[in-house]
Amino acid sequence: MADNVTSLFRSNAAHSPSMAALARESDGAGLVDFCIPCNPYFPTPAMFEDMAARLRDIITYYPSSADTITAELCSLLRLPPQCVAMGNGSTELITWIDHLLVRESLAVPVPTFGRWTDQPMETGKRVDMFPLQESGGFALDLAQYAEFIRARGTKVAVICNPNNPDGGFLHKHAIVQFMDAMADLDLVVIDESFLEFADAEVEPSVVQEAMLRPNVIVLRSLGKNFGLHGIRFGYLVANPSLAGRIRSMLPKWNLNSFAEHVVFMLKEHGTEYQQSLHQVRRDRMDMSGQLSSLPGLTVYPSQGNFLFVRLPVGAEGTVVRDRMLTEHRLLVRECGNKIGSSSRFLRLVVRPQVDVRRLVSGLEQVLYGTPRRGAAVPEQATGTGYSSGTAAIDRLVSETNGAGTQGLAAQAVGAGPGAPGLPAAPAAGIGMPLPAAPSPVPVGAGGGMPMPAAASSGPPQMPQQAPHPVQPPPVPAPPVPQQPVPQQMPQQPVPQQIPQQMPQQTVRQPSQHPLAAPGPVPAPVPVPAPMPAVASYPPPQMPTGPTPPGVPARGGLTAAQVRGTDGLSQAPGTSWSGAQSWPEAAGMAPLS
Repeated sequence: MADNVTSLFRSNAAHSPSMAALARESDGAGLVDFCIPCNPYFPTPAMFEDMAARLRDIITYYPSSADTITAELCSLLRLPPQCVAMGNGSTELITWIDHLLVRESLAVPVPTFGRWTDQPMETGKRVDMFPLQESGGFALDLAQYAEFIRARGTKVAVICNPNNPDGGFLHKHAIVQFMDAMADLDLVVIDESFLEFADAEVEPSVVQEAMLRPNVIVLRSLGKNFGLHGIRFGYLVANPSLAGRIRSMLPKWNLNSFAEHVVFMLKEHGTEYQQSLHQVRRDRMDMSGQLSSLPGLTVYPSQGNFLFVRLPVGAEGTVVRDRMLTEHRLLVRECGNKIGSSSRFLRLVVRPQVDVRRLVSGLEQVLYGTPRRGAAVPEQATGTGYSSGTAAIDRLVSETNGAGTQGLAAQAVGAGPGAPGLPAAPAAGIGMPLPAAPSPVPVGAGGGMPMPAAASSGPPQMPQQAPHPVQPPPVPAPPVPQQPVPQQMPQQPVPQQIPQQMPQQTVRQPSQHPLAAPGPVPAPVPVPAPMPAVASYPPPQMPTGPTPPGVPARGGLTAAQVRGTDGLSQAPGTSWSGAQSWPEAAGMAPLS
């Protein structure tokens, strides 16, 4: 079964195979899914029983028109219907955004959701990929991103908040300032598909601000929030002109009867929905703490319903994935087929504690098994360990989806950036040219594999570096060979950061329903967004030359080649235990 599963993952580009396809390759009995990011607590069992009782009618008859279903959702969210377009999943909306509003180029940080890179490239657009740096915990610096967009002359900018797969979060005031700074672009898209699971800010959504700006779209997901990916429903919020352009292209019955049934059920189950988000956030903290206890495993801060983890040195993600499935009936998401990532990383969906204990037990056996059993992390002395620390390895994974070639692998293992025989830049389509960065500090100098701090009741922290290697029982880890201290590159000028003043907030009163915001919101009149101050971002720079359609950049760099630069600080977040409430959805008031 492992060979079939590996084939399924490699044939799905930057995405996971469907659960139906995986089930056809096995009996599916006892499988625990840590791959597909669903809400495990919603709908409730009673809601599923209601849908099951009405199954015959739901699948027999036509649904109502999309306008009817959208009107019901807008009534619940207190949003003007003319500012909303509902789609058959967020992917349908991304497709229409690309066809209608992306003229020639689109910028997106990577790694991220694969459709934001794949969709525009499929239609011949230039995709400018801004690599998120592992050394900074994959945090997105908006000032650097803005400078990158200006230098490229990009027409459309995308931000996913929280980002998939790492769960990185940006505060609302920073995104609003970025939107205003990019007021001259054709379009700015803020993908908030996983924002319901965040607890770092009480009201993190920018939907209200988007409706008042002429070039901003906010994308929202219902399937992810409600744990119903199979129903395929999501929506976007924008000013009436933009939303109307998308809505005019959608079929009259693009939403199915299951979507209609769930939307009309929500008004009776708002409390259960909010409680499900509450529980997912608690589970995320518990799961992060348990995974952080595994030697050599790095857990990155996340505000989504998933955690991004880096495997110990020498671990090959595809081997870990296949063994977790075949030996432990656990499905995990290996990220070697995501642009900007490698097989060194897994994305693990937040699940209840009983499932997490099973996950941790499986990882312990797969990662730290005895030599006789065969662990996924070989002894470093054998020279067969996988490491994403070189450009060649990252390029190998990107070009072969983790398959690799013996010659390139043998050449790359143990070689650092700039090693003899390794080209300085990969083929076009991998990344963007950025300033060269110094290599990480060698192990002997106090660097080495960053180890996560012990779990606590406070907010997730950035991984801390351990002064000594951790020895995973029962097999002692061999000493890591010393490496020469790399020569430091000249320090690059730091772009001026976005001002951090918090905008003045309007006091909101609690509403009667957990899913509804107070009072009706009148249809906004689009007004030009104010232009940013000159000092907010670096001055625009024209690109040095045209880039062919469908090619991200010439002579781009992989993420590995920009690792080791000064880390970017992750946006602080409040812990679940200290939060007084949680962020509202688009127009939804927090539960009081």
